[in-house]
Amino acid sequence: MDDLSGTLKRGRVRLEPLAENHLSALKDACAEDTEIWQIYPVNMLDDGFDTAMELFHSLDNWVRFAVIDAEQSRVVGMTNYINPDPFGIVEIGGTYITPFVRGSGFNSDMKALMINHAFACGYRKIRFNIDTRNTRSMAAVEKLGAVREGTLRKDRITWTGYIRDTAIYGLLKNEWAG
Repeated sequence: MDDLSGTLKRGRVRLEPLAENHLSALKDACAEDTEIWQIYPVNMLDDGFDTAMELFHSLDNWVRFAVIDAEQSRVVGMTNYINPDPFGIVEIGGTYITPFVRGSGFNSDMKALMINHAFACGYRKIRFNIDTRNTRSMAAVEKLGAVREGTLRKDRITWTGYIRDTAIYGLLKNEWAG
């Protein structure tokens, strides 16, 4: 499989390898929706942001991106390829985008860009692991054609201490219409 890193672009969506110069704008973008962090595994607000960034950068098997609205030249979030494996499976996750771009087709374009790139790099399956409380994210991946493959019960303890269930979705290359 080919390397998943690099700058990716589709329409107004640009994904750039997450770098130090993105962090201040990303922190500001994360602060635009304080309520959503209650259902994320990590806290990306205030001092929690620095702790989360340290954690993300300690994980070897992540390809991290700053999400840029190219029309506005503005950082609007982050997303990642997680644990690409030699058997052709990669997860897309750790995604956050600001309310500013939600509901505009931006997320669909971003996911299509990432899915197309992963399949072009030789991956055969995309996985999505989503907190079952995050109904918006589950609906979004279902619109992409991902199939719910099951639920991992009491799978992860979030930063709030909540023990979440994780819905597992999969999208096979031959199922992708994008």
